[in-house]
Amino acid sequence: MEFLPPDLDEYAAGHTQQESALLQKINRDTYAEVLMPRMLSGHVQGRVLATFSHMIRPKNILEIGTFTGYSAICLAEGLAQGGKLTTIDINEELEERVRGYFVEAGIADQIDYLIGDATQIIPSLTNSFDLVFIDADKINYSNYFDLVMDKTSPGGYIIADNVLWSGKVLANSSDKIDKDTQAIMNFNEKVTQDPRVEQVLFPVRDGLMVMRKLP
Repeated sequence: MEFLPPDLDEYAAGHTQQESALLQKINRDTYAEVLMPRMLSGHVQGRVLATFSHMIRPKNILEIGTFTGYSAICLAEGLAQGGKLTTIDINEELEERVRGYFVEAGIADQIDYLIGDATQIIPSLTNSFDLVFIDADKINYSNYFDLVMDKTSPGGYIIADNVLWSGKVLANSSDKIDKDTQAIMNFNEKVTQDPRVEQVLFPVRDGLMVMRKLP
């Protein structure tokens, strides 16, 4: 997942705005107490997401994959006045922890936190979203993309995480390719061929695909 040499990675982090005390706490708690902590967005990627959100000033954000709430708190930083972030996660075991973090961040009233299967929940959403962040199960990335396209505002942005998948996307036809890797490769190709969006793949952490829905 880390593509820069450690010293360059540390240099980048050292020249990036520091995390808030709460984000540092979420980072520590996640690595100490939660399974698969590498799913956390983390310092540099969190600041990237916050910066995108500040640039876009979204009225409505949709996040698919809440985990421990780190990325939601970062994305919420750029919400327009009166804006709302809807975040969906299938893991109900983390709900109490995450809701507590949202309260500590002072954004609980700006968050609509939904527990369940995103493929079932997304069709029921009635909002139009200016920014969508996809960071959930990789098998469904293409499905999530299809489900959110009609709910993304013209000129709105869709960001997908883990699109480099620790470099496994470079696998060739002679390699044994697992289902998650194949799903990410298919998603990247799908986006690249879709005339409804323009896209750029940022090699930040494990790769961010940033798509703008054309008007």
